[in-house]
Parts: sequence; structure tokens; C-alpha cells
Amino acid sequence: MPNNMIKVLTYLTIALLALVSVEALAHGVDDKTRAFLEQNTGVQFIPFLYIGAKHMITGYDHLLFLVGVIFFLYRSRDVLLYVTMFTIGHSTTLLFGVLTDIQVNAYLIDAIIGFSVIYKGFDNLGGFKRCFNWQPNTQWAVLIFGLFHGFGLATKLQEFSLAEDGLVTNLIAFNIGVELGQFAALALILILINTWRKWPSFQRFSTITNTALMSAGVMLMGLQLTGYFTL
Repeated sequence: MPNNMIKVLTYLTIALLALVSVEALAHGVDDKTRAFLEQNTGVQFIPFLYIGAKHMITGYDHLLFLVGVIFFLYRSRDVLLYVTMFTIGHSTTLLFGVLTDIQVNAYLIDAIIGFSVIYKGFDNLGGFKRCFNWQPNTQWAVLIFGLFHGFGLATKLQEFSLAEDGLVTNLIAFNIGVELGQFAALALILILINTWRKWPSFQRFSTITNTALMSAGVMLMGLQLTGYFTL
């Protein structure tokens, strides 16, 4: 493997590890943010914008799914389309879930999010065509899984019993922050993937990469189901 390719893979690994903080486990929230959310009243647009961006950047399960979604997308138009479908999905359930106080078990919803990572890795490997001679609609799948990812974000916010005063504005700010965080993370990932695509090793290692993606999804799903059944 060329030295430049090794460097690209190294940078990609470092970037992904940087996106995964210890507090990101099970969508963890640091003590300072937790105290702010529990005590906040009134409109706090900028703080909620920051919290939303931070949550997405450290939300490794969301990012793993998106890595799978864009892995074989070569045209900017396709990337924009699929990311938009995901955004529509998670924005809808994020706002709807909190505003209507829909209670969803956090472990189960996060297990489904883990399953979405398994699905995308399996899809990228051509598993549906090989095993079932059938291919699900990839755009609808991204939208549907986006709905579940949004409920994952909503369940985290619901843990803090947010004050009604300024809630809608704060939720909008949080959602905008999520989109900004998503854009920043995807921009970096796209740069690295597009650089990697210039080398023959991209196709050679694509199977290993998507198998690893599936493995990560299995671990995430198993972790959440373990938490659910040991409640």
C-alpha cells in the first residue's frame, strides 16, 4: 500500500476516534451540560445550538450510519439527496417526540439505531441481492432510519424535563446545531473518503470496511439490548 494511502487511512481512523468521546457512550451528557439542561428556563438559543452540534459530533452511532450511507455515493447530488432524507427523518421525530412527549424506551430505540448501522453495512456489501435477490429502496430506508435516529435524540432530551418556557425555540436551536454538527462531521469524512477513492485500495478494502461497519452495529445493538434486558 502506498505511503500516502497509509496516511489517509491513519487520518481517517484518527478522525473517527476523535468523534467518539467517552461521554458519547449511550449518548452520554457531561455534568456541565446536564446541569444547564436541568436548570435552564427561557430562550437560550446559542447554548442549545452548541449542545446540538456537540451531540451530533460525538454521536458515533449516527455518524457510523451516515458513513455507510455515503460510502459508495460518488456524486454530490446523491450525497445531498440522501443526507437530506436523513435530516428530514430525524428532524421530524426529534421535534415531534419532545413537543408531544412521546415516551420511547431509550435502550430499544438505540438498539434500532445500532441495527441501522448493520443494515447499511450489509446493503453496501450487496447482501440483499445476494441473499434475498431483492434490494430495498435505499432512499426510503434512510428516511425511515432517520426517524428512529430522531427519536434517539428526543429520548435524550426528554430525560431532562425541559422547561416549557422557550421550549420550541430551544428545540429549533438544538436541531439546527445537530445539522451544523452533522455537516461539519460529514465534510471531514467526505474529504477523507474522496481522497481514499483515488487509490486502488478503496475497492480492495471496501469489503473489510463495511464488514467492520456491520460489526460495530452488532456491538452497538448488543450493548443496548443488554441494557434493556438487565433493567
